[in-house]
Amino acid sequence: MKDKKGKPKNPWQTGKRLFSYISKDYLGRFLIVIGSIIFSTLASVSISLSLKYLIDDYIIPLMKEGNPDFTNFYQALSILAAIFFVGIVATFIKARIMVIIGQGVIKNIRDEMFTHLQRLPIAYFDENSHGNIMSRFTNDTDTLRQMLNQSLPQILQSFIMITATFIAMVSLSPRLTLVAILMLILMYIAGKYILKNSGKYFVLQQSSLGHVSGFIEERVVGQKVVKIFNYEEKTKEEFDKVNEELFRATSKANGFANITAPVIANIGNLQFVVTAVLGGVLAIKGYGITFGVLAAFLQFTKSFTQPIMQMGQQFNTIVMALAGAERIFTMLDETPEIDEGSVELVRIQKENGKIVESDEGEYHWKKMENGEPVYIPVKGDVRFENMSFGYEEGQLVLKDLNLYAKPGQKLAFVGSTGAGKTTIMNLVNRFYDVKEGRILYDGIDVKDIKKADLRRSLGIVLQDTHLFTGTIRENIRYGNIHASDEEVKEAAKLAYADTFIERMPKGYDTVLSGDGEDLSQGQRQLISIARAAITHSPVLILDEATSNIDTRTEAIVQRGMDNLMKGKTVFVIAHRLSTIKNSNAIIVLDHGKIMERGDHQDLMEQKGIYYELYTGKREMD
Repeated sequence: MKDKKGKPKNPWQTGKRLFSYISKDYLGRFLIVIGSIIFSTLASVSISLSLKYLIDDYIIPLMKEGNPDFTNFYQALSILAAIFFVGIVATFIKARIMVIIGQGVIKNIRDEMFTHLQRLPIAYFDENSHGNIMSRFTNDTDTLRQMLNQSLPQILQSFIMITATFIAMVSLSPRLTLVAILMLILMYIAGKYILKNSGKYFVLQQSSLGHVSGFIEERVVGQKVVKIFNYEEKTKEEFDKVNEELFRATSKANGFANITAPVIANIGNLQFVVTAVLGGVLAIKGYGITFGVLAAFLQFTKSFTQPIMQMGQQFNTIVMALAGAERIFTMLDETPEIDEGSVELVRIQKENGKIVESDEGEYHWKKMENGEPVYIPVKGDVRFENMSFGYEEGQLVLKDLNLYAKPGQKLAFVGSTGAGKTTIMNLVNRFYDVKEGRILYDGIDVKDIKKADLRRSLGIVLQDTHLFTGTIRENIRYGNIHASDEEVKEAAKLAYADTFIERMPKGYDTVLSGDGEDLSQGQRQLISIARAAITHSPVLILDEATSNIDTRTEAIVQRGMDNLMKGKTVFVIAHRLSTIKNSNAIIVLDHGKIMERGDHQDLMEQKGIYYELYTGKREMD
């Protein structure tokens, strides 16, 4: 896991980067939000400040008159009502626009995350659990949504309210303002201690939430394995451990967060009492404090305390959001899959004696030499020259490998787990790049071929099939999105999948879900073979494609694969040795080295490792 527990490394930088999403597409609307906040804040302050004038200039004088005239008083109230209405409208505009900004920013971030995810190398998915990756799309983006929709406008409004209120308090009574300053210092000391502790635990909570999501996702996917090996109790113990970490972090975070409001509120109440007593004394002794000033000032003490309390409450949400944003940006900063290849896969045909590229014709490699295109026929000649590779520095999985597969040959790889069979396939399609030596494809170093074009020339049938939610037709067409309905049916026939597909209620338009859970393993594998068949690729990779099915179904699947392999260069990772007897060459691997090479008859006569594996004297794994 790459996620580390602790505080955000650079909250200011993270916040600045997050704000760039607002300024890029929503700056104008955000300025309107700020303007609306200023209008609503000034309206609120004006209403509180008006208490002084209402009491001193209208209410007290009117109380002294025998026949009071309320005309001017009603006019003043009408002005206040208009100000109050402006404040309501401004608040409504702020709330509506902020929802649009918040949801828009989250949409853009999710779009960027998913687009970037498609560009990341396989190594990233090998090093990070699927659940943890999903947590960034769900939990982390949700904290951002809460911050943008609620916390950010609340913080802005609270800051402007505190500033405006402080100015109004100074204008009313500098002496009483000193009380507010002393209480503000006290609030700062208490808030700093509380928020410092709650903040770090909210960051831990966000990280722990990702670990819990990852754990659950892994166990749900592997539930059959859990039950087969009676691992339920152990799994429960392991879940209790990671869930306990989340519980502790959440409890401590919310424990500190929940005392923020009461502490600041009580300090605010103390400020109200001290201000009322001191103001009353000053008013009685005639130090320039009128009843109107005192009433307005007491109202401002509440207006001064409440936004500070709101800022304290929103601080934890912002810390959580910044922690989530940092996790998101960490993923976005992952280096995309590097592709320095320039050779393209094209189809060409001759028209009027000239070579033209088209959607039909034979496949060729197109490379540029001296500014002119050179076309090399795609034959499927694959060679490994002095190739060494390791996933980690200093730990080689394959060592000085030399082998070849001529066009139309079938090569099978056998050996124990960890021998390097699957690694060879990962290198052929450039999921990983060779560290030493090279792989030549029709005489071209695969590093010089664009990855997308290289993979288009490879048909792959994996041990673990994966079907997507959608129709059977769409799943087969996944191998070639431009394939016609007729080509889909031809691919299904080639794979011997058409028989069971046509018996289904809606045939090729039958909708699959849950990774094709309504189909048998053999049926899923046949669809996977049809998907590979529709690519019309010259090279085929079969990664233990029949290891998860029974021998009866294997016979059907094998017929489909035999059709698929005709005229192609084929690499087979063997699980059942009986399926590779007709291979042109069988490569026996052990600890990354080629121990034996030959056809079935040659290797049986040698009576070496392959002979022992085939006769059962040695176990495959």
